[in-house]
Amino acid sequence: SEVLKGAWVRPDGGYTIVIKNVGENGRLEATYFNPGQLPFARAEASHEGGRLRAFFELRAGGYDGSTYDLAYDPASDRLAGTYYQAVAKQKYDIFFVRRR
Repeated sequence: SEVLKGAWVRPDGGYTIVIKNVGENGRLEATYFNPGQLPFARAEASHEGGRLRAFFELRAGGYDGSTYDLAYDPASDRLAGTYYQAVAKQKYDIFFVRRR
């Protein structure tokens, strides 16, 4: 799960997730930028069916419980999954690429 560490950018909007640290229990030390800095209410990594997953929940800044449910794809070095926009109650397929 160390592979999750770093800055991840969503190409469709420039939104950025910065993962500073991965705790033993899967807790992620992470921050969201849009472009201002926002804390995550929850940030967790887990292993499911051989895949490394990352889950993030935003409550600050009017996000009202919006979530990212992402899986790491080693082949493309991407985090891909769904973004649930809680205010609009809509789900979007999105991905993040590693900022080099």
